This record gives sequence, C-alpha cells and structure tokens, in this order.
Amino acid sequence: MTPEEQQTRVELRAWQLRMQRRPSFLNNFAHRVQVRLNALLPEKVHQAITGAIRQMVRGVLFGSQHTTSKPLAEAAFATREAEVRSRIRDYRTMATAEGAVTGAGGFLLGLADFPLLIGLKMKLLFDIAALYGYDVHDYTERLYLLHVFQLAFSSQQARNATYRRLADWDAYRLGLPLNPEEFDWRTFQQEYRDYIDLAKMAQLVPVIGAAVGAVANYKLIEQLGDTAMNCYRMRHFAAEAAPARQLPG
Repeated sequence: MTPEEQQTRVELRAWQLRMQRRPSFLNNFAHRVQVRLNALLPEKVHQAITGAIRQMVRGVLFGSQHTTSKPLAEAAFATREAEVRSRIRDYRTMATAEGAVTGAGGFLLGLADFPLLIGLKMKLLFDIAALYGYDVHDYTERLYLLHVFQLAFSSQQARNATYRRLADWDAYRLGLPLNPEEFDWRTFQQEYRDYIDLAKMAQLVPVIGAAVGAVANYKLIEQLGDTAMNCYRMRHFAAEAAPARQLPG
C-alpha cells in the first residue's frame, strides 16, 4: 500500500465516522430553527427552489443528457483522484463567480441562482462518476448520484439512512424500482431545501448578497465534491476487497 493510498483510507474512515454520527442536540436545534426560517421565506422563493429541484431530479432519472464525458478507462486510482480534484476546483471557481454575480443582482437574480447552482452541482457529479469509471447511462448509476447528492445536503438524521444505502449499494441497487417515477423525490427535495435555505437565504439581502453568494457556493460545491469523492472511494475499496466483482477503478 502506497503512502497516498494509506492517507486516502484514513480520510475515508474519518468521513465514514462523520456520516454515521447520531444527530446531536445542535443538529436537532438547527432543524427546528430551519423549520421556522422556512416559514418566513416568501412563497415564491420556496416555489423556485422546489421547481428547480423537481426538474433536476426528473432530468437525472429520465435521461443522461447532463453528461458529456465517457467513463475514464484503464486509469490508476491516483490518476482518477487527481483528475477529480482538478474538476472540483474548476466547478468551485465557476460556482463562486456565479454566486457573486447573482447575489449582486438583487432579488430576482438571487432567485435565478438556485437552478443555476443545481445545474453546476449535477454536472460536477456526472463528471466525477465518469472520472471514476462509471457509466451514467446506467439508470442505477444515476440513482447513485442522487443518493450522493442527498448525502451531501441532508440533515444528520437523513444522512445516516442515506449513508447506509450507499455503503451497501451493490445489494441496495437490486431492490431499486424499475420505474423511475417511483423514486421518492419529495423527501429528496425537502431535505435539500431545508439544508440549503439557511445557507442561501442571506444571498437575497441587498449589499451583502454578492459576498454571501460567492462564499456559500464555494462551500456547497466543495462539500459536494468531498462527499462524491468519498462515496466513490468507498466503492473502490469495496471492489478491491471483492476482486471477483468487475467494477471500474
């Protein structure tokens, strides 16, 4: 085992422990605060977020048009990781600029940030999947990306359950519905809304909107990238432990 792989395994283990933590008092308190904050937001803000998430989910479930890359074949795991880190930096830069522009543009442009940011996040996930060697034309791989997304942007309560599905994905995927319309996107979108509203609400405030938008988008893309990397690391090491299964990487 190389020093790089040892470090990767240490990082993965620390991340896995975070994903399995029980909700703390602070988590529960933040959830209650979030419910109250949601009630204060204008209904059109909620509708904009809900509509953007709905379209994103349907796009992922019913087609693979978001991806532009073929799976990276016959590459060393370290090479894949380096490419993924580079791609995350690129998307982080784009999201930061987009958040600053929309945040500086007032309320209406602030609303436009929600679908734009979701588009960047999903395109990043498709790119990461391809760099790790997975073909997102496979319906179950697109569902995997939705679970990664949900893991990144959920309360700790929902995160525990989502992590368990991802940790045992090969078994869990066997029970996935054959009809994409059966996916529980309502729970998915509510978790995302509850998570992201707090981070993005201040972007709609005049004067500070640009700075808030830039920082929030930077952090959200970074968090999604870190979550995706660790999910695919988990699959990679699971495949190494079971060499009979033919998985990429």
